[in-house]
Amino acid sequence: MHRVAIVGNMSVGKSTLFTKLCGMNVKNVNYPGTTVSVTLGHINKDEDRLIVDTPGTSSIFTHNEDERVSRDFFLSFDDIKKINIGIFAALLVADAKNLKRSLALAIQYAEYDVPMLLDINMVDEAESRGITIDYNLLSDILGIDVCYSVATEGKGIREIKSKLTSLRIPNKLIKYPPKIEEFIRITQKLLTNFHNVGHNVVHNVGHKISRGIIILLLAQDKSAEAYVAKIFGQDILQQIRGLREEYQRGENIPFEILITNLFYKKAEEIVSRVQSKERPSKNLYVEKFGRCCMQLSTGIPIAAIIIYLMYQFVGVFAATYVVDTLNNTFFTKTLYPICQKLVAFIPNAFVRDMIIDPNFGFVPTGIFLAFGLVLPVLFCFHIFFSILEDSGYLPRLSFLLDKVFHKIGLNGKGVMPIIMGFSCVTMAMLTTRVLDTKKEKQIATLLLLLGIPCAPLFGVMFVILGKMPITATLVFFAIIGFQILVAGYFANKILIGKRSPLLLEITPMRWPQPLQIIKKSLWKTYDFLKEAIPIFVMASIILFLIDRSGGLLLLEKVLDPITHGLLGLPQESVQVFIKAIIRRENGAIELRHLSESNGGGMYNNLQLVINMLVMTFLIPCLNTIIVVAKERGIKVTLLLLMIVTSWALISGGIVNHFCTLLGITFS
Repeated sequence: MHRVAIVGNMSVGKSTLFTKLCGMNVKNVNYPGTTVSVTLGHINKDEDRLIVDTPGTSSIFTHNEDERVSRDFFLSFDDIKKINIGIFAALLVADAKNLKRSLALAIQYAEYDVPMLLDINMVDEAESRGITIDYNLLSDILGIDVCYSVATEGKGIREIKSKLTSLRIPNKLIKYPPKIEEFIRITQKLLTNFHNVGHNVVHNVGHKISRGIIILLLAQDKSAEAYVAKIFGQDILQQIRGLREEYQRGENIPFEILITNLFYKKAEEIVSRVQSKERPSKNLYVEKFGRCCMQLSTGIPIAAIIIYLMYQFVGVFAATYVVDTLNNTFFTKTLYPICQKLVAFIPNAFVRDMIIDPNFGFVPTGIFLAFGLVLPVLFCFHIFFSILEDSGYLPRLSFLLDKVFHKIGLNGKGVMPIIMGFSCVTMAMLTTRVLDTKKEKQIATLLLLLGIPCAPLFGVMFVILGKMPITATLVFFAIIGFQILVAGYFANKILIGKRSPLLLEITPMRWPQPLQIIKKSLWKTYDFLKEAIPIFVMASIILFLIDRSGGLLLLEKVLDPITHGLLGLPQESVQVFIKAIIRRENGAIELRHLSESNGGGMYNNLQLVINMLVMTFLIPCLNTIIVVAKERGIKVTLLLLMIVTSWALISGGIVNHFCTLLGITFS
């Protein structure tokens, strides 16, 4: 009862509920044997009851690494003990608007014989749609306590905390076909006999082999097989495999699909008893809009309108109006003179310049630009992205673009990491785990490295492009989109492997909650600044020291054949690329700084476009490189970095010479 894992489908509010339960008493740990991190927390600071926030999952029959972790908390007890967690009970979070899929998962977890509490979240949204649920009847059917909550507002949290002290093992609601029941009975007998002949490993683990684990064995699950082999030995596992082959002989439908259908059929039966819809939905138009988003004839225009609105909100309002207002009225005219006076007493000119020099000082080129340029654009970007995420639009976009993504070796789920890349490429690398095959993960990784500008870089680009004709913006993003399609197409042809079919849960469309959107955006922006500002300062200091030692001038001369000869850029672009390698958006900020210095004559519009393209395609920031090495291995990472760096220079050279030949200047 003192070790509780929060489980449930994706987008049901697990993390929000976890935050409400644990507050700031949390830490992240890596799940043993995987690259997946989970968050641990305590309800009260001095209490020993541990809560774990696990990744969202759709089924116990999953091949996805993130989803397997949620399930394996009730399976691989020895591995879990390595991070001092122990044996678990389950707090299963359900979506009140889509009760069927959550109950199907609850029925599956019931097969593990673990104590459970069911929390039905987002009841306010269900009530607005006329959905009512008989919680007492549902509790009687499942044999466990059922709570309800609105986690975003903190409603129901107190009852959940009180119920966590008295969890019960749920009822077994599924009766399998005779063939499967026989396999379960014989396997349990085989493992029980093993225990009776003197082995006490099972007893030491503290958990008998449940029907859930046997069902996984029947579905040829690798984690379950490894678990049984570790406890009982390879001989017993081979006997079970032989028994499984005997029972699968002559079956046309895989047991995994057959059993999943049983879970959903039982969930549908329960929903019909406990749920009613008393009045027409108030969100009828929202639901209709959701259907339009998935139809080709209406979905493409809707996507185009959304892109245009994002450009207007992020690119015009945030990157032009807000940024210019902040810099011109506050940072340049007010704060910079104050800082000059504050450092004037420092006797050493070298130290003064390192702090406040307008070209390389870490205050104007690091701190000021981070707060005055990146912060407002990034905040507005996160607001827009959170609206798309919380409204349920992104799964519909995945469905809409599924056929397009077939051409580049991905299914519609590939939209998720690609879209996430526009927020943070490093985090997007982690979301490639939602893809099912090695080939899909490699293609998505390549595309993220090759041409996806993250939100801070994206925002700075909007600031620069906003001062040019609209043709510059159209050409810039057309080149990025074209090279993503070309790179994906050839990667699909070259890499060995298959593309998995699209199996995606389409969550209901809903009105985003403005307060939650603002909170989420503020928190994400704060997280970025907390991590990025020290790096911005460090990059500015490094560049200052290189410049004062004469190293910058030397690098500019050595790299002149590339920067000026191939790319047609000023020699000063070297300092842009140095900062871009440390952190991409830091390079973009330096580019903007240089483009506006000396009267704005250092760069013309064509050079700015080429420089931004090369930065987009160039080596990603250090954080991303570390994550890629962790996810894909050193050899694959080095190969990918060599490819993207070469392509950055080649593509930049092609654009430079092509535009120069045709007289395109974007003036």
